[in-house]
Amino acid sequence: MYARNVTLHLKANTAPEFTRTLETDVLPLLRKQNGFKDEITFVAPDGAEAIAISLWDRKENAEAYGRDTYPEVLKSLAKVIEGTPEVLNYEVANSTCHKIAARN
Repeated sequence: MYARNVTLHLKANTAPEFTRTLETDVLPLLRKQNGFKDEITFVAPDGAEAIAISLWDRKENAEAYGRDTYPEVLKSLAKVIEGTPEVLNYEVANSTCHKIAARN
């Protein structure tokens, strides 16, 4: 399993709108992507930053999303984010929800 970790800086007082946009615009797009498994999003208590972690079955599917659909996601979030989000990619080592054990 593969993960994309995206850190976003939110514009002032837009955390509720960010959450709504994820629910109405972003998640429906993600659910249509090949290999998409899950999305977990965190918003800082002060509402200034968010972290979005998407889980994918394979690296290739995550990369295809990043190349083909992620630019559309950024457009839908443009009204609530500042600057360019930082994207980091990882191999998933453990997940109790997805029954993934650590590699030896």
